[in-house]
Amino acid sequence: MNHTGFASTTRGLRRGSPPMILFEKAKRIGIWNPSDIDFTQDIKDWPRFSDIERDAVLRLTSLFAAGEEAVTLDLLPLMQAIARTGQPEEAIYMTSFLWEEAKHTDFFSRFLSEVVVDHDGLERYHLPCYRSLFYDALPSALNALTDDPSPRALVRASTTYNLVVEGIVAETGYHAYFIALDQKGMLPGTRGAISKIKQDEARHIAFGIYLLSRLLSSDPALWDVVQETMNDLLQVTMGMIHEMFEQYETPPFGVPETEFQEFAMRQFEKRLTRLDRARTMSFADVEAFTRHVIEDDDA
Repeated sequence: MNHTGFASTTRGLRRGSPPMILFEKAKRIGIWNPSDIDFTQDIKDWPRFSDIERDAVLRLTSLFAAGEEAVTLDLLPLMQAIARTGQPEEAIYMTSFLWEEAKHTDFFSRFLSEVVVDHDGLERYHLPCYRSLFYDALPSALNALTDDPSPRALVRASTTYNLVVEGIVAETGYHAYFIALDQKGMLPGTRGAISKIKQDEARHIAFGIYLLSRLLSSDPALWDVVQETMNDLLQVTMGMIHEMFEQYETPPFGVPETEFQEFAMRQFEKRLTRLDRARTMSFADVEAFTRHVIEDDDA
């Protein structure tokens, strides 16, 4: 598609728009280097975990490491599809996505190499529900945009990536990390890095909700795509939690499976409620509401 003009030399960029506010946040608080994370204490702490605790942290980390790599590899079609929608502010903010997902992949690889000293065979932790989401559903939804950048395909891709992978699966995973590491008071370098990754992903989720809200405001019938995608993948998400816990006779760190199932359901309901509201909102209202939310959020 050829260009017919550029925002920079006509109307100017809409710097008060939600994507540009998120871009400012990415430039201000998203510039951190995985290579600077100090693992000195983490290396000392790693052998101090019990065998079951070490296995649980390694299992969780293997899911994040592969998941972040999957997003890094599969994200480009979504960026290209958004660039073709004629919204330069959204395309500009999305340039930070790939950079940040790549940094997350870099961090988890460092942890496995320098703290765990184990990269081999970790796909043994990738059980059927995890594979269904990260090996199949995520790349299928994102890569479909290469040939079909329609609003329906864009909604399906963003719902899969921003709402389910980041807004439910990853958020639940951070919850697990924080419970484990705060309870033990160990792995301070890893704990700090996970906090930074969570901040990055919070911006991604905010953008995804904004993008989907904008699309739903324009065409409320797209709500069916959101519901279908969320409902299909919620079963997989809950299955991921269950298949992790069923590997242990007693819950790692003494926290029951229900804690994480309930946390994931709260995330699911919160995201769905936000989007349901967008169906009856004007684009101006979507922008105003999103701006209010992200300006009040440090992430």
